Amino acid sequence: MEWRRRQSGSEPSPLWNKPPQRTHPIPCSDPLVWKPHELPEASTQIGPRRSGRRECSCRLCCRGHARRRPEMDAAEKLRWRFCDGSVTDLLDARSLHGPPDITKKMQFHSSLVQRLALEKEIEGHEGCVNAIAWNSNGSLLISGSDDSRVNIWSYDNQELLHEIDTGHSANVFCTKFVPETSDEVVVSGAGDAQVRVFNLSRLSGVRPREISMEPAALYQCHSRRVKKLAVEVGNPNVVWSASEDGTLRQHDLRECSSCPRAGSANQECRNVLLDLRCGAKKSLADLPRQPLAFKSCDISSVRPHQLLVGGSDAFARLYDRRMLPPLSSCQTARKPPPCIQMFCPLHLAETRKSNLHLTHVAFSPDGKEVLLSYSGEHVYLFDVDPDNMSSVRYTADDVRDQLCLPPFHKEPATKKSRRNNFPAKATSRNSSRVDTVKKLMQFAIKSLESGTNLMHGIEACCEILEAMESDIDDSFIYDCLCTRAGLYLKRRWKNDVYMAIRDCNRARNIDFTSFQAHLFMAEALLQLGRLKEACEYAEAARSLVPSNSVSAKQVENIKERLAAAEHEKNKKDQGNTNNDARHGRLRSLSDLLFRADVSGSSSQEGREDSDYDDDMELDFDTSVSGDESRDSDPGAVPGSLSLRLHRREDEPNEQSVENRSIESTSNGDSAYEPEVAIDMKQRYVAHCNVGTDIKQASFLGERGDFIASGSDDGRWFIWEKRTGRLIKMLAGDGAVVNCIQSHPHDCAVATSGIDNTIKLWTPDAEATCMVAGPEIDVLSAIENNQKKLSRNRELFLPFEYLERFRMHEFAEGSLHPLECAQT
Repeated sequence: MEWRRRQSGSEPSPLWNKPPQRTHPIPCSDPLVWKPHELPEASTQIGPRRSGRRECSCRLCCRGHARRRPEMDAAEKLRWRFCDGSVTDLLDARSLHGPPDITKKMQFHSSLVQRLALEKEIEGHEGCVNAIAWNSNGSLLISGSDDSRVNIWSYDNQELLHEIDTGHSANVFCTKFVPETSDEVVVSGAGDAQVRVFNLSRLSGVRPREISMEPAALYQCHSRRVKKLAVEVGNPNVVWSASEDGTLRQHDLRECSSCPRAGSANQECRNVLLDLRCGAKKSLADLPRQPLAFKSCDISSVRPHQLLVGGSDAFARLYDRRMLPPLSSCQTARKPPPCIQMFCPLHLAETRKSNLHLTHVAFSPDGKEVLLSYSGEHVYLFDVDPDNMSSVRYTADDVRDQLCLPPFHKEPATKKSRRNNFPAKATSRNSSRVDTVKKLMQFAIKSLESGTNLMHGIEACCEILEAMESDIDDSFIYDCLCTRAGLYLKRRWKNDVYMAIRDCNRARNIDFTSFQAHLFMAEALLQLGRLKEACEYAEAARSLVPSNSVSAKQVENIKERLAAAEHEKNKKDQGNTNNDARHGRLRSLSDLLFRADVSGSSSQEGREDSDYDDDMELDFDTSVSGDESRDSDPGAVPGSLSLRLHRREDEPNEQSVENRSIESTSNGDSAYEPEVAIDMKQRYVAHCNVGTDIKQASFLGERGDFIASGSDDGRWFIWEKRTGRLIKMLAGDGAVVNCIQSHPHDCAVATSGIDNTIKLWTPDAEATCMVAGPEIDVLSAIENNQKKLSRNRELFLPFEYLERFRMHEFAEGSLHPLECAQT
């Protein structure tokens, strides 16, 4: 506690200095620069301190990097703070009659999160550490590794207590303490498709450090790798395992201690709780026909009947275990049971990319939110309660409409603007916060005008919209939404264009004749390659401003770029028609297995979608090992693959879709109803997740006010949950950080990855910089990660099928180096 006493009275350093007198820039024709409604000039600006001495590369410099001015006015004391207030106030309240959850507030207070630093690097494994988990009181940490061992560590002295030789013949991907067993029972799952349970209480006398014992229970009923285990708080009798074979199984430790290997003649384990071997789909509109390879699962600690799963498609599914059918055998073919909620960001619901899948799903500590981490994508937050005002529910028919509302002249004539209908109250506290909002807004506008500090400008807008929206009126909200949309379109990180469209739609809900919203929508649709719709928005924006104004020149700039993009598209289409032997062109194996992700292309007008893409697409049909019970051709070879290549423009039209729907109804799919999904409420951007499929994103602490995720660049990142603001970047591995688990009660975080060590992170009074580890420019590191995401190559063949080829490259029982190395 010494470091807390030293820091408890300190205040965060100022984030800005007295600026030179702000002057408005000369109007220009840049379509992404606009002048919002007049804001009163403020006496301060937001931004990094500028001085003659060397400064650290981060924005959120702490006490050791900035000098405090002797006097600050009342408005400046309300700096760009975090939502959890002052740690000093919490400490004072604890000694009086403070709120009952004050300990939870203190655990991961923002002042502590900003000072996280590496305390110790714990050695003991001989391979990549793929899984870590705390026990219920945080006194022990368990880990599983490629060396097929499970280690148990002491939190007090970070020493290795026990090293269990599990007997697994492949990488250990998951391990847990079984609750209410005095931490005597542990369970592990591995790439050999086995789940093993060990009861340490069976050891007599003094327990040795190295333990080699027979498992108390051995479950071999999975046919493919076991990627995640789940336990229920307070339940010592049941363990759940999720596997890439498409089944989630419930193992009751009281009923049986072993089961036959998958595929055995007498293999009849009736423990399948969830069978999604025919549950995956490429888009929300599709019927579930593909096998869903489970990658992650979680059970709510608040509502244990709720089960969250994620796997080899873009949709996380929430089930109520009380509503699922009785346990069955894998020999019994089942239709996928209906889920009570489905989660997917709106812009990912219809991507149809075969490589888009989830690597981790998690409930928040209070069970009201879920966190999803995508391979080749970002981390997203969702509300579990569908009635929450921040939740947007949508169907497949809503996707295109919600991503692109019609221009104002196609809206109903009765729709009216609601700007300035709800002015903010002029209380003294409110007035000070509004002054802070103005400073944040001015910094965001300056970032948009100059084209610099775009990330920080976006964070400033997020702070206004997420943390201070109740203190400002609709006019301010409108200006902030338009400014953030312009910043997204200038930054152009992966899927920024969709975030800009969201902001434009929200701005038009305030003022449906907004020129800025129409202009930015035209720019966004141009970047997506949706030229016809972009032209409609450009024409609508043109009709909203005088013909000789600067705004009209901005519209003309966009229309010229639209014409150039249309010309290039026609030229490309004509070239393909004349030069491409459509029905006889041969391609290499690499061409068939991979294609470049169009979001990484810079040759076209910033397009992010596949509107231009006429590349080959592959339909596949596989028979999964262990699915022998399914109806199949008796002459088919187990594990075979049927391929059909076609071009994207050969996709079925609406008439063929309708005919297919009629056909599916006649084939027994009449009970299928279009599914409803819940849209994201926050996105977290900075990391890169393409190299491994076990990368986690986690809530930190008992309140879950901060989000953390590992990354392929060997770092892990921490964001403020509510605003998405990046708080800390920490160097946690020589290659990739995969696992992040916060301590149940202390401000401590354990991480692991490709290295054979575990890192323990705790607050350090000297760790005042945003970066923990080797000095590096934060923005450069993040931009490199975004480039990796955009260059991500899409697999034509499903990952699960390619995995079969790879599994035959190694002798049985050997380590699989590609499991933890970036391939």
